[in-house]
Amino acid sequence: MAERNEIVDIMAQLALFADLRRPQLEAASHIFEEEWFTEGQRILRQGFSGSNFYVILDGEAAVRIDGQTRATLGRGEFFGEVSVLLGEPPTADVVALRPLRCVVLGAPEVEAFLIMYPRVMYRMLQAQARRLRNANLWRS
Repeated sequence: MAERNEIVDIMAQLALFADLRRPQLEAASHIFEEEWFTEGQRILRQGFSGSNFYVILDGEAAVRIDGQTRATLGRGEFFGEVSVLLGEPPTADVVALRPLRCVVLGAPEVEAFLIMYPRVMYRMLQAQARRLRNANLWRS
């Protein structure tokens, strides 16, 4: 129980969940599973099936496309959502740069979760818009 409370406390500090009240955070924390990854462990594999949505609680991960690092993700950032939402294989590898602690939601639960918590969906959309803007700036 103490560990679940710790997860709720961390989630409360993350922008993705900032609009949720404590009871909502507690309910949401029970929908997610906690997973740990070791340094160097590949979590998503480019071109292969990806079936989970990950939110980083602690640690860092690299996003690599064709072996080239394109981004580094840290606490509060998320990955796997594009693959889950589109039902397509990941377009990048995601590799733990150091021990990584995440909360994870399986693909079948993502849609219901986002409908139940529309403010989380809105914050995900904002993050995606920022990523798209930054990718477009990077290309120009």
